[in-house]
Amino acid sequence: MSEPITFAKLSGSGNDHICLDNRDGRFDEVLALPERVGHFVRTLCQRGLGVGADGLIFVGLPRNPKEADVGVHHFDPDGTEAELCGNGSACLVRWAIESGWVAGREVRMETPSGIVRGREDVERYIHVCIPEPSELQADVQVTAACRQWTLDYAVTGTPHVVAYVDDVERVDVARWGAAIRHHRRFAPRGVNVNFTQVLGVGELAVRTFEFGVEAETLACGTGSTTAALMAARRFGWPKDFTCGGKPVRIHVRSGDTLKVYFLIEDDGTIVKVCLESLVRFLYTGQLHPELSARALEERHVQH
Repeated sequence: MSEPITFAKLSGSGNDHICLDNRDGRFDEVLALPERVGHFVRTLCQRGLGVGADGLIFVGLPRNPKEADVGVHHFDPDGTEAELCGNGSACLVRWAIESGWVAGREVRMETPSGIVRGREDVERYIHVCIPEPSELQADVQVTAACRQWTLDYAVTGTPHVVAYVDDVERVDVARWGAAIRHHRRFAPRGVNVNFTQVLGVGELAVRTFEFGVEAETLACGTGSTTAALMAARRFGWPKDFTCGGKPVRIHVRSGDTLKVYFLIEDDGTIVKVCLESLVRFLYTGQLHPELSARALEERHVQH
């Protein structure tokens, strides 16, 4: 790739993402090889030596233009592709709208998890609706970090567990999160871990250990969504919160408050799941040729 690499940097409630425009196919060769794209993503996401981010997003053309405006590939900073990222999707929506890629204020995104719809709301909040959660399991018992845990599990694009705690401020997220994330119960891929304190009906505080980042992040969109869904089920919250009328409010490590809307049907199926995240446009930039060359160098790729 000879042309300069330009990017946008946005943050969804503290979850920061590098966004790259691949609508002309300029990154297709990089994306074609898992080893190569993995090295590229790791290089750019590394804090201190790269741009630094919780994830990287390639935005391309959709396979089916009738159903989606853009095709999206989310990558974790360890170079692995994620099926879905809630806050990343919110960042992408604001970027696409401000770049003029869509005619209105709504963006349809084609992801490995399905079509994700997002729209601009008020006060920089982005409203994103994700595919229905799956594989819901309550009371999953594991022993990790010398503790017995009772977890709720669900896949909201990516796999998550909810660990209920009395005080999120006293949680050893790094140690406990890593232990649960790597537990054999969730092998081989692992699981994201959301330590969740119930502050009241419809209100939670959440700290998340994210795989791929392998550390606590300031927010996690799909993790906050999972915590809201599973807490509502576990504690039998009233219909105000389970019929899509009022949002569950999630206080995250960045200090922002995310909002989650959903509908729990009579048979327990959860549908119409939507997340609102506060998106900040941080900056646009151009990689220095030295960093571009390091990210694209093929000597790291094993054929």
